[in-house]
Amino acid sequence: MSISFTWLGHSAFTMEIDGHKILLDPFLTGNPLAAITPDQVDAELILLSHAHGDHVGDTIAIARRTGAKVVANAEIANWAQKQGVKSHPQNSGGGWDHGFVHVKQTIAFHSSSFPDGTYGGQPNGFVLTSKNRQRIYFAGDTALFSDMQLIGEAGVDIAFLPIGDNFTMGPDDALQAVKLIRPKYVVPMHYNTFELITVDVAGWANRINNETGAQPIILDPGGSYHL
Repeated sequence: MSISFTWLGHSAFTMEIDGHKILLDPFLTGNPLAAITPDQVDAELILLSHAHGDHVGDTIAIARRTGAKVVANAEIANWAQKQGVKSHPQNSGGGWDHGFVHVKQTIAFHSSSFPDGTYGGQPNGFVLTSKNRQRIYFAGDTALFSDMQLIGEAGVDIAFLPIGDNFTMGPDDALQAVKLIRPKYVVPMHYNTFELITVDVAGWANRINNETGAQPIILDPGGSYHL
């Protein structure tokens, strides 16, 4: 049983769980940090945390090419299905076994609208549980909230947290989130893509090392980690 992931820039990741490929928030076109182009991505599942353009990104083009199933809230799943791709609707608190991984949607405190301004449903995070019970928390775009402690009580191996501030948690709140979740590893995301979300990620990682029991994993765009 194995888990590996690659940061594609911003909040976009590819993830492989026991040989199965997942894509999260695939904002590649227009992403100045993008490590690859949309036609280089493969996936069985595409998980979308919310409808903003810097997260939905290239979903439709990738899903049409690969046959991947889009997993998201009901509004985003319906939008995807209308564009001719497979989708599976879930919502906050709901989980589903997608064969090689169980995916549960969590709350996230943010906003959500499609690039044309139409309503995109409630934003979400995800808890992914592999067949051997390794657990991953992908927070999506969110503020700090105290119920992160409840997410952590289930036992989180890896947490993916936004740290860029301005639109999401900043470094201080993301540090507090780690203290609530208590993951073994923590991966920062949604930072340094644009000027408004530029932060000192190395300084944040030092604080994680010094003030929590988690190990920070800092990747360059295109960088991978194997657990």
